[in-house]
Amino acid sequence: MSTVVLYGSVSVDGFIADENDQPGPLFEWLSSGDVPLDDSGMVNVSQTSYDYIRPYWDQIGVTIVGRHVFDITDGWNGVPPSGVDHVVVVTHRPEPDDWKMKAPFHFADGVDTAVATAQELAGDRVVEVAAGDVGGQVFAAGLVDEVRMDVVPVVLGAGKRFFGSVSAPHLLENPEAVVQGDRVLHLRYRVRR
Repeated sequence: MSTVVLYGSVSVDGFIADENDQPGPLFEWLSSGDVPLDDSGMVNVSQTSYDYIRPYWDQIGVTIVGRHVFDITDGWNGVPPSGVDHVVVVTHRPEPDDWKMKAPFHFADGVDTAVATAQELAGDRVVEVAAGDVGGQVFAAGLVDEVRMDVVPVVLGAGKRFFGSVSAPHLLENPEAVVQGDRVLHLRYRVRR
């Protein structure tokens, strides 16, 4: 079965975006290097970040996002981000009326269904869950195996939390990876069971 990973860039005070859904400087590390991370020509990182991130990206088969992210990105115009094979959108609303692109986008009415669908689609590849409200719900439901954070040296002060509305304590194992990139610290933890 696939590994379920909660992932995102985050400020040192735990936010993935400001109150207006703007990441501000959280993604600057993705454009400040000289090594292309993908074929877009827009994502260039340090060699250290490339060596850490690229193998992970190559393992991702499915990304789970919430409807809010889907809407503000306009469904990435039907092309899943970062070369991912499938996107599962958690929503209690029907897909948009004008949404013509069926696959590789799938709509689920809850996190349990979303994770089950994603694991079926991913096979032995990684299921990535975008940090934020839906990611926090998946985490709180005990469905996350690993947490990956790209911690950026900025304090946002308020905004959208990495773990969404998670309010109960959850233990993680000691970090399995601590990698210092340029203006980013990559961290990887297993979730304690």
